[in-house]
Amino acid sequence: MSKVVLITGGSSGIGKSIGEFLQQKGFKVFGTSRNPENYPNSKFPIVALDVTKPETISTCIAEVLKQENRIDVLINNAGAGITGPVEEIPDEEIKRNFETNFFGPINVIKATLPTMRAQNSGLIINITSIAGYMGLPFRGVYSASKGALEIITEAFRMELKDFNIEMTNVAPGDFATNIAAGRYHAPVLEDSPYKEKYGHSLKTMDEHVDEGGDPKEMAEAIYKVIETKSPKIHYKVGAFMQKFSIVLKRVLPDKMYEKLLMNHYKL
Repeated sequence: MSKVVLITGGSSGIGKSIGEFLQQKGFKVFGTSRNPENYPNSKFPIVALDVTKPETISTCIAEVLKQENRIDVLINNAGAGITGPVEEIPDEEIKRNFETNFFGPINVIKATLPTMRAQNSGLIINITSIAGYMGLPFRGVYSASKGALEIITEAFRMELKDFNIEMTNVAPGDFATNIAAGRYHAPVLEDSPYKEKYGHSLKTMDEHVDEGGDPKEMAEAIYKVIETKSPKIHYKVGAFMQKFSIVLKRVLPDKMYEKLLMNHYKL
């Protein structure tokens, strides 16, 4: 029997690549979008879901169960980027980002767990970010929201041991997707003390995405995780230097690592 996979944010970018790859491997895939009618040509079903609205989470889970009566793999992929000096990002935008990147995945997990517990099996994969391992300048809110999801996964895993439910994080680096277009960008203000450095960093961030790897690399990594009997707690997928930056953070003194980041971002 084919495993049933639910991918939040499965209509474009990394989520779409994962869904199409898994479908080719014989999985029964469902993706989600706030506006599924915008994707009539999707290669797998797209179910309505807005992770910031709990009522749509319940409806989405019910729809998948109605069709397949089980959910074997949940991939929490829906997320949002945000950039800007922390001082200048409006509070409502910070809260909105955490609603999407942190509280949203938690609520989808909560809605899925009763089904997986009844099955006595399940795998939950949280798509985080290499940026979640470090506080990046002008990406601090994004780093914090993804880092929070990384950490809470560690606690969740231990709480779920009795129910034969696995949970893991997969942290991507930069991939060539449309994520930059969907980010909230705090405006570069003319009278801002951060104007010059933030403006330069914004350009650099967009270039990194444009020059990023093929999202199929993430799809292949997710497939390997699903096929692994006992997944690790953390996975990183991306260019060597992006993954190596996490190793450097562990071994270098804090201020030396901070200096490396500042040099990288030309601050």
